[in-house]
Amino acid sequence: MKIPPSELPLQPTGAIYHLGIHPENLSDKIILVGDPGRVAKISEKFDTVEFTNSHRELTTHTGYYKNKRISVISTGMGTDNIDIVMTELDALANVDLRKMEVKPEHKTLTLVRVGTCGAIQKDIPVGSFIAAQYGFGFDGLLQFYKHNSQEYEDFVKHFVEFSGWGERLPYPYCYPADKMLLENIAFDMVHGITASAPGFFGPQGRYVHAPLAFPNMNEKIEDFVYQEKRITNLEMECSAIYGLGNILGHRTLTVCLAIANRVTHHFLNDYNKEMEELITKVLDRI
Repeated sequence: MKIPPSELPLQPTGAIYHLGIHPENLSDKIILVGDPGRVAKISEKFDTVEFTNSHRELTTHTGYYKNKRISVISTGMGTDNIDIVMTELDALANVDLRKMEVKPEHKTLTLVRVGTCGAIQKDIPVGSFIAAQYGFGFDGLLQFYKHNSQEYEDFVKHFVEFSGWGERLPYPYCYPADKMLLENIAFDMVHGITASAPGFFGPQGRYVHAPLAFPNMNEKIEDFVYQEKRITNLEMECSAIYGLGNILGHRTLTVCLAIANRVTHHFLNDYNKEMEELITKVLDRI
């Protein structure tokens, strides 16, 4: 079936619309970061850089690190941006952009998000590396897609009941990390459930000036345990990466540096050293 240009727009050069790149510019191994400035910090570790491009907040660098071809791409913040980036990355791999048809043979991408987060457990100090064994979505994005997270429905149901999840809030969803990536890249990191919120302040229980509809939600998140699994941290992208990765047939993992602890109220102002260490681990192990 031919895909109409309104559904998958391209730039006049034939590049995919938002990312602004062509299929040959993309590696099968991809590191995703939120901050466009972090792309260059990663690619400066490459032995060679063969391609760079920046369009809006989406910056792409592709090159070689220890004989591995790797692309580093910034997504910006939030699951809405992840919806764009994941869909366009899959199209670059699995759609013939000249014919605008899905290719008969599927290509699987490896996608590892390297980001920051806030720990939601007292025993996880700032500076910790947290690997998302599961991505737990508070954002509602996956509810716009036909998806099947039935295997984790009991977990979701128990959380909704335990937390008193509001009827007007998006119904949560849950998807796992790729087991091989989790074992190969994150074997020496904290493992847990990463919850993705649709915002930084109110949706993550931060009260600054606007009153919160659910002021005790973080306490519920901290206390929730199901089958010895607990929510370890909050951020804004993981659930969509895992959910869309599952739907589109790609291998996904999220690893984050905890720069805040929401229980102890500690915050790591300067985390360059820790982020450098996390980046190196991922580059060496991807």
